[in-house]
Amino acid sequence: MKTTPLFTRHLVAIAVATAALPAAALADSAATLTLPAIDVVGYGDDDRSRQTGAVVVITREEIERLQPSSTEDVLRRIPGINVKTEEESAVVSNIGIRGLSASESKSLVLEDGVPVAPGLFIGNDRYYNPRIQRMEGIEVLKGSSSLRYGPSTIGGVINYKTKTPEGVAVSTRIGSFNTREATLEAGGRSSSGDAYAGLVATKARSDGFLDRDYDMTDLMLKAGSTIGENQNLGVKFSWYENDANISYRGMFLQDYRDGRTYNPAPDDYFLTDRRAFDINHEWFLSDQATLQTLVYWSEMTRDYWRYSVDTAASNAAGRWVYTDDLTGNNRSFERLGAETRLMLDHSLFGLTNQAEFGLRFMQEESDDKRIRATRAQDRTGINDRHREDSAESVAAYVQNRFVISERLAITPGLRVESYEQKRKVLTQNGESETTSNTEWLPGIGFTYQLMPAAQLYGGAYRAFSPASNGVALDGLVDQKLDGERSDNYEFGLRGSNGPYTYDVTAFYMNFDNQVVTGDSDPNLSQSNAGKTLHYGLEAALSVELGGGFSIDTNMTWVSESEFRSGDNKGNRLPYAPEYLANAGLNYTDGRFSSALNVHYRGEQFGDASNRKDIPAGAEGGIWGGQMRSYTLYDLLAQYQVNDHLRVQGAVKNLTDKRYITGLRQGIYVGPERSFEVGMNYRF
Repeated sequence: MKTTPLFTRHLVAIAVATAALPAAALADSAATLTLPAIDVVGYGDDDRSRQTGAVVVITREEIERLQPSSTEDVLRRIPGINVKTEEESAVVSNIGIRGLSASESKSLVLEDGVPVAPGLFIGNDRYYNPRIQRMEGIEVLKGSSSLRYGPSTIGGVINYKTKTPEGVAVSTRIGSFNTREATLEAGGRSSSGDAYAGLVATKARSDGFLDRDYDMTDLMLKAGSTIGENQNLGVKFSWYENDANISYRGMFLQDYRDGRTYNPAPDDYFLTDRRAFDINHEWFLSDQATLQTLVYWSEMTRDYWRYSVDTAASNAAGRWVYTDDLTGNNRSFERLGAETRLMLDHSLFGLTNQAEFGLRFMQEESDDKRIRATRAQDRTGINDRHREDSAESVAAYVQNRFVISERLAITPGLRVESYEQKRKVLTQNGESETTSNTEWLPGIGFTYQLMPAAQLYGGAYRAFSPASNGVALDGLVDQKLDGERSDNYEFGLRGSNGPYTYDVTAFYMNFDNQVVTGDSDPNLSQSNAGKTLHYGLEAALSVELGGGFSIDTNMTWVSESEFRSGDNKGNRLPYAPEYLANAGLNYTDGRFSSALNVHYRGEQFGDASNRKDIPAGAEGGIWGGQMRSYTLYDLLAQYQVNDHLRVQGAVKNLTDKRYITGLRQGIYVGPERSFEVGMNYRF
């Protein structure tokens, strides 16, 4: 990565300001170390009740009970979230929140507080999706509380929390489609408890539903130590590699109706590898002040090899017919960032206050090559399009929680995001273009304890998502695409009373400038679509029924998700169903537990034109059509044989429902009924 002098000075300044250690920095400590990490919410009841927006926290126990194949298996059961599944292991990510299109994420995804999308400003946000096997929890935060993070927090923030293993454990799982998976967790502490090291390693292979095979390796190493009496230092390294036989091409309509099961693109491959390194420092300056500093680096490559199609022959055959022309759309991404947060308790105006100040510097670069293969067997050939994208960004924020009374707290805040983007085309004599933008994002939220069993919360804030380099600088012309801006409002009621736990939220998002795919201008891949409006309700209810039974339910109603201007005025946004719902009936008896989970997704459109018919053949352009609603049932069970061994099993898509998950150059078919068995042995 070619780091500019300006960025280097910023990075050195933040390192000196926040990592300066006292003279006794390396002294022994008797404290038990908790590895420092940025929590979006936190696990305590107080942590959740302080948030001025809707909150969901998924624990490790809940993840284990779901027996998920991917992070999306968990996310689709959370109110407000719609997932567009392209294949069962979710190699790429497609997440929509509160009526935002699941094909164009406008929500920030983090892992231990670190951005995981390959490029937040330069694109693309889909190419990497963390593995569920390394996760011990998931935090989802919406509303004005998400102002502390950015960019792209219009829908909210999702933070994956990685495991910190203690001892040694081995997990295995086998199942349908010749799926084989093994995970090793190992970790331990020094005798004094002030140092830690551990790892989580997963190997998974599968022939895949529709013969879309994958071969995945995922490794995470963690270590940390206390430094003196008031500082903790943690480091994390991760490495991921996946060779997946997936493509943008799906099945033709008649083959889908006939129940065919084959890979529509048997020779296309999506090859991914990623390395990342995080350093997290926590300094307890006093009882009232804590300083957290996070430095992170990641490097990722994504080689996507696709064969060209013969359109006429494809239409005649009723499925894709391929030529010998192989093209590699091969991209690499690198990111370097540093972030610091100061949490300060104080008594301004004679009130109890909790303030938070934040500063972030980040640089991203990508290298984009298009290889016309002359030797398909070893994937080598001519690079006929070579582009370099880069972006530098600086963000700062401040918020203060004023505790007005025992019942009422008000939290105003302000975030500023400033960034510059550059595109350089090496195959056009190195010609380049730049653009820049600054966004001011104010917000205010509140919590009010109506009674012990009920808390009101809500707020208003402005959020934004930047247009990526490929859009903002399309054709090496500054397209003058502003960042997507949305004025968001939220009001909710949450609490618990005896066996009942509930949360009901009303939301309203008013875009004055949304950027969407599929604009009428054929020269732009995306453009300013103008105004869109989203509003609706989320509701969740959990009840302990007694006798070992409990139910967990939630429902999302996106009453409006509509274009309010432009060519698609009056149409609904693609991949934004009106209704989503989940229900789970759980049973526990001693060491045995089971669950019957139900997931419902309503009708949705495949593109902004809201065409209802699905193309029957190899039509050009963006695929659309109306996808029918569907309901899926999963049956899960596990048994704790003894203190060391747990066995588990699952039947997913119990009724063998055939359904459409998405449309993109064909039909993406949801996985058929599948079976899994597994075990976890803790030494």
